[in-house]
Amino acid sequence: MRILTWNVQWFRGLDGRVDVARVLRHALDWGQQPHVIGLQEVAQHYPGLDGAGEADQVAQVRALLPGYEVFDAPAIDEWRPGRPTRQRFGNLLATRLPVLQVQHRALPYPADPTVPSMPRVLAALTVLAPWGPLRVGCTHLAYYSAVQRLAQAQALLAWQHEAAQVAAHPPAAGQEGPDTPFQPRVHAAEAVLMGDFNAAPSDPAYQVLVQGREGQAPTFVNAWQACHGAPLPPTFRVHEPGADPVACDHLLLTPGLLPRLRRVEVDAATQLSDHQPLLMELEGADGV
Repeated sequence: MRILTWNVQWFRGLDGRVDVARVLRHALDWGQQPHVIGLQEVAQHYPGLDGAGEADQVAQVRALLPGYEVFDAPAIDEWRPGRPTRQRFGNLLATRLPVLQVQHRALPYPADPTVPSMPRVLAALTVLAPWGPLRVGCTHLAYYSAVQRLAQAQALLAWQHEAAQVAAHPPAAGQEGPDTPFQPRVHAAEAVLMGDFNAAPSDPAYQVLVQGREGQAPTFVNAWQACHGAPLPPTFRVHEPGADPVACDHLLLTPGLLPRLRRVEVDAATQLSDHQPLLMELEGADGV
């Protein structure tokens, strides 16, 4: 099972060209037709973004990914007087696995008037992996505000702990019967969390995610570190002259998935975004 994450910068390459088809073609080819694709910075009707125009990039992704089910989770969804359309900006999950549940959630947005900011969101699905139910989350944390980024990381930690507790202690069976909101449903304890965390390994927000709560085992493990035994190479501003590259895009997984981890790769060569994509492969139930 292959999982790919990429901050696509509204599908704008370093050559200034915005081309959804070009980026997705590369993701499919390099990722060997991933089973799950998590994208950040997908725009709908944002002419102020260089080259984006009024395009609905979510609709374009749906049209260009036959065989995938596409779930968008805009962190921003707003309308301004005088505009012909709503404007949406955020994350997107596409998968060719069966989707059991959709559970997007807004992330904390505490006041921080000292810096620019915008709302953030977690796109979250429960999919049927080859071995059983698995939660996958795709997110993009605050860039300028360390206060907001830390609060958002803490919320992601709570998301995992809550889901694991519900999986271990599922709700009582209701009397309403099948096909009602109280019908039994699948609960997955294990999860993959991917995206642009805007946090290098030294950042407190990153540390919250991989260190977990005091007295407890780590909540998430960095897949690259676990697979390679070395720090993740830079994934942002890698090809920008004079820039300071940083490793801020991560593939994290809960410790229970470590026996399934087979490989993690970074495409360090592509210049189709200002970020580099990452790919993780997990072993299925049949050993392949």
